[in-house]
Amino acid sequence: MTHSDNSRVKASPLAKKMANDKGIDLGAVAGSGDGGRVVKRDVENHSGSSAPVASRSAVGVESYTEENVSQMRKVIAKRLAESKFTAPHFYLTMDIDMDNAMAARASLKAKNIKVSFNDMVIKATAVSLKKHPKINSSWLEDKIRYNEHVHIGVAVAVDEGLLVPVVRHADTKLMSDINAEVFDYATRAREKKLQPHEWEGNTFTISNLGMFGIEEFTAIVNPPDACILAVGGIRTEPVVKNGQIVIGNRMKVTLSCDHRVVDGATGSEFLQTLKGMLENPIMMIA
Repeated sequence: MTHSDNSRVKASPLAKKMANDKGIDLGAVAGSGDGGRVVKRDVENHSGSSAPVASRSAVGVESYTEENVSQMRKVIAKRLAESKFTAPHFYLTMDIDMDNAMAARASLKAKNIKVSFNDMVIKATAVSLKKHPKINSSWLEDKIRYNEHVHIGVAVAVDEGLLVPVVRHADTKLMSDINAEVFDYATRAREKKLQPHEWEGNTFTISNLGMFGIEEFTAIVNPPDACILAVGGIRTEPVVKNGQIVIGNRMKVTLSCDHRVVDGATGSEFLQTLKGMLENPIMMIA
């Protein structure tokens, strides 16, 4: 039987059309319909007279490299695993209007004062922590320590993972001083010149991935801290102000909290204060 003989085979119109389109001899197809009638599914399941499909051979070669885990990476992995699986984490995210912060930074830049948005976040966080000491705390198994001093750990990416040098008494420092200190820490961290005491003693940690284009993320609490703040990038988008749609600059921050120490209401109050600081930068120096 030739393909043109398909019209003489007992089959549904759709089955005949599919067979003609695919070049299938309906006489070779077993029908499963009433009285042996060939239906759509019979043509779909038939492969006897179908033309073989040519396949291309894979060109790539399987390969991989391995490297021993450094002592630093082992310590980081151990600390983060203990934190994630020991401390019950919860997360609070807030969207912040950064228009005034951007204007303040531009004003400082015009006066040759170097201040980054990260410096502003560090300063605002430090001042906010003084107002909310329960966030600036540590879980010590049989006691909770509420730190009266504010030492901000600033996560810095290095080849082997993360180092967290500490800006001590950040609430008492000018943003320009914080800028110089963080720049020095980051430079020496990447050159492996930081001293152990420089990444110890943090009471709160900030991790900022905004410079990598990340808008929002959650971070793992850095022991012995009770909280860590994850900072996303500033994004430009339409917002409603005074009943009008205008272009605004927004930034999301997410507070990761150890629920053994911090409750949702406490974390929310801290974020409200932080938001107020960044949306009204004059409050940081008042």
